[in-house]
Amino acid sequence: MIVNTKHQNWQDQDLGRESAVKQSDTELPSVLSLGDLRLRQPSSPIADFTDPHFLNDFGRLIAVLDNFRRTHGFGRAISAPQIGIMKRFIAMDIGGNSSILVNPEITWYSKSTITLWDDCMSFPGKLVRVQRASSISVTFWDEKGGCHSWERLPVDTSELLQHEVDHLDGVLAVDRAIDSEAIIKRVDYERHKSHYDAMVQYAIE
Repeated sequence: MIVNTKHQNWQDQDLGRESAVKQSDTELPSVLSLGDLRLRQPSSPIADFTDPHFLNDFGRLIAVLDNFRRTHGFGRAISAPQIGIMKRFIAMDIGGNSSILVNPEITWYSKSTITLWDDCMSFPGKLVRVQRASSISVTFWDEKGGCHSWERLPVDTSELLQHEVDHLDGVLAVDRAIDSEAIIKRVDYERHKSHYDAMVQYAIE
């Protein structure tokens, strides 16, 4: 049960992390690919926010996210299990600010839903048509142990966090494919974007 939660407007929070570990690209861990069994394992909560391994790991996760964005031109968040760290935390970068969400818990789902083509760093060449709640509320801790609550988030952050929390539970977007034709190649989507966007209610920008 979450107690003593700070309720804050998610847009007003500055959780930028200038202290992320600086590593060369050759030192960074690789993003695990679809088929790696570690992606199917539920992750364990972070219990000690002063653990040196955790302090190093969250910096590495931010660095991997930054490197992936430079290399592939997309990517807004990554979960620790995607680089083989089986712990419940996420690195997110929206609007140029890196955030760490530790032990996130979705506390509310809207009844309204959306369909979208979801992508993933673990299979960057594919897109999956899924259905998600159009809004959620989430409670989490930052890397210093401060507790935060983001209430009734907009659709872009909501669908993103649902994807990342799924990773923490060993669930992938391919598991949520709407039907047998809901997995496509990214190159086909980019070639016929207007056609595929017409098949869903929301498009990731």
